[in-house]
Amino acid sequence: MRSETDMAILAFPALASEKTSLQFRRRIWGRRFLIGLAVVLSLIVLGIPMAVIFSAAFGSGMGRFWLEITKPDTMHAVWLTVLTAIVVVPINMAFGVCVAWLVTRFRFPGRRLLISFIEIPFSVSPIIAGTAYLFLYGAQGMLGPLLESYDLKIMFTVPAIFLVSLFVTSPFVARELIPLMEMQGGEDEEAALSLGASGLQTFFYVTLPNIKWALLYGAVLCNARVMGEYGATSIVSGAIRGKTNTLPLQVDLLFQDQNTVGAFAAASTLAVLALLTLVLKVWLERKQVD
Repeated sequence: MRSETDMAILAFPALASEKTSLQFRRRIWGRRFLIGLAVVLSLIVLGIPMAVIFSAAFGSGMGRFWLEITKPDTMHAVWLTVLTAIVVVPINMAFGVCVAWLVTRFRFPGRRLLISFIEIPFSVSPIIAGTAYLFLYGAQGMLGPLLESYDLKIMFTVPAIFLVSLFVTSPFVARELIPLMEMQGGEDEEAALSLGASGLQTFFYVTLPNIKWALLYGAVLCNARVMGEYGATSIVSGAIRGKTNTLPLQVDLLFQDQNTVGAFAAASTLAVLALLTLVLKVWLERKQVD
């Protein structure tokens, strides 16, 4: 049974046009409201804090900012942060490709368990991860006496920062590659192998071109996480000035020293690195869509 409104619309087509126009306007205003809400929340959560960081960093003048950012301890923290990313990201890229290849191209007992293990760093607090490494490699840890017998020290050194950074960022590349490689299937690789291509030729000429944007996207996410890592690094590095302080640790140390300008100068440098990573991420997303 049709309602009286439907009957009226059938009798007068102008009413149907008016009703459609009203629904269209409501959708437009609803969309504008959601966009406006997203913009306001972004300004509150991201825009205003970023503005505060840069205003505090440059509030005392460019000369003071440059003086603080070029201090040896801060420069070393910047260098160590970049070095950690240079070491960790390529290793995690290789690890992610190997794991993704394994779980998408082969079926074996424990495959789902392996995928779950890959996700562990996301479910474990970085502080807990750092503590676990301390209990394992520290002087009083499980492997501590063995390492001391060979005159090896891992905790409170730069390699300890590399280790915990590898742990907390290990899932990023694999998580990007596994869904993509499962969707693509292995037909292209099988065709290449059937035509006489070697394993390396198949990887470099078939597999890699198909996954390159997802691989780079995962690397960008991994890089962002490495540069911002604080919890696990604070446990295993010892936060030694000019030796094992990364940029996030340096920001915290400068705040404790009541050096507000220096802390915000270091924080603004970290923010610039994050913004550059974000720009690269957006560019890679567009490339993936294209």
